[in-house]
Amino acid sequence: MAAIHIESNPAIMMGKPIVAGTRITVELILEKLAAGETVEQVLAAHPRLTREGILAALDFAARALRADVVYPIPDKAA
Repeated sequence: MAAIHIESNPAIMMGKPIVAGTRITVELILEKLAAGETVEQVLAAHPRLTREGILAALDFAARALRADVVYPIPDKAA
């Protein structure tokens, strides 16, 4: 089985990172998991997605956050 990877193509989902072979964005996967959905629920909602695809999305996000970039968190009180 080929390794699942994340790809970006300006012609697909406006260039957002997606799970290869799908139109499912890393952003969507992270939002669903952060909202409390289980991996099983995400998989059920997106039949073309695999557990390996979800893990690839999580790995991509972790690697992206390792970059030397400061991400300001907006003050919700403002």
